[in-house]
Amino acid sequence: HHVIQRGNNRSAMFQVPDDYRFYLELLGNASRKCQVQVHGYALMTNHVHLSVTPSTAASLPQMMKRIGEIYVRHFNKHYERTGGLCEGRYRASLIQDERYWLTCLRYIEMNPVRARLVTSPELYEWSSYRAHAFGYTDPRLTAHPLFLALGRTSTDRNCAWQATCGAPTDDDELTTIRRAIQGCRPVRVIS
Repeated sequence: HHVIQRGNNRSAMFQVPDDYRFYLELLGNASRKCQVQVHGYALMTNHVHLSVTPSTAASLPQMMKRIGEIYVRHFNKHYERTGGLCEGRYRASLIQDERYWLTCLRYIEMNPVRARLVTSPELYEWSSYRAHAFGYTDPRLTAHPLFLALGRTSTDRNCAWQATCGAPTDDDELTTIRRAIQGCRPVRVIS
């Protein structure tokens, strides 16, 4: 699944580095407890992107609920606010074909560059790009078989991922991904 959750009225979900760290800690704990494999992520200022594989139909909702309950309580207390932090329920799009899976992971990890937060994805601390492109250890991540198929060795996979993310992005692919996630519907083929 490609999962996205936005801040209410596109307001900030993260304000300081400790917010990002706390969310990532929650993501790691909740994914293990709820049996959801996390393959990729990007924590943006006002939204979160995840690439995940839940073990059961209930796993993903349970994980997102667990993260939401704890993180919102923490955020509200820390910033002396009340009420909901997120724009309703998370959105999820089922990833049904292999090409879409790699395209979606690339979309997630290149999000900070498209948003002009950084000029190159490895400069963004709050995404899984460094793990995939340079082999950084990230205990939250489970390697997906399609990522592993990019090369025989970790070095081969890292180089292949750098090349994939360095290639120009097709606007039609971006539109397809955005429509799928907004409509919470699967994408079978990207034309």
